[in-house]
Amino acid sequence: MLDVNVSLEQIEYAKNLVEKYNFGQRGYGDGNEREQLTGIIGQTVFADLIGQKRPDGSTGFDGGVDFVINSKKVDLKTMTRKVPVRDYFVHNFIGYQRNYDVDYYVFASYNTSNNILTICGYVSKEEFFTKAEFFPKGSLRERSDGTTFRTFAPLYEIKQSDLREINDLTSLIKGIK
Repeated sequence: MLDVNVSLEQIEYAKNLVEKYNFGQRGYGDGNEREQLTGIIGQTVFADLIGQKRPDGSTGFDGGVDFVINSKKVDLKTMTRKVPVRDYFVHNFIGYQRNYDVDYYVFASYNTSNNILTICGYVSKEEFFTKAEFFPKGSLRERSDGTTFRTFAPLYEIKQSDLREINDLTSLIKGIK
């Protein structure tokens, strides 16, 4: 995993975008403003990290493609947490996004307690749907801390331990091929 400090400028950039544009354009299972902010913070920090263009929202729905790395379409999935990522954690993926034309998923965790974005790992789309567990809309899910929630949409979960590991930016970029 790779930890990156999130600057106040990056947070403000993302807040301004989310205030200006609605990034949830499916019409169902869309993220609320807080969830959209998490995603845009992740995209902004990741773009800066890999030297690509930040999201700008002006082109509308991106079809799930956040980045192109080594000619592969990549969707960055960012979750908010208040603690560092543990090996037994899972990453969520809304099932409505299953058919988007992407090649890889990169999973990240934004820790709001310390403003750290952790790039957790990645998998190809094919690997994801082989390794992830599916839960229909309305399923009762239990978190590792014992709290529960009902899924508001079809949900896939992949274990942190099922992601391809990254130790640095080079291993991530080289692994996406």
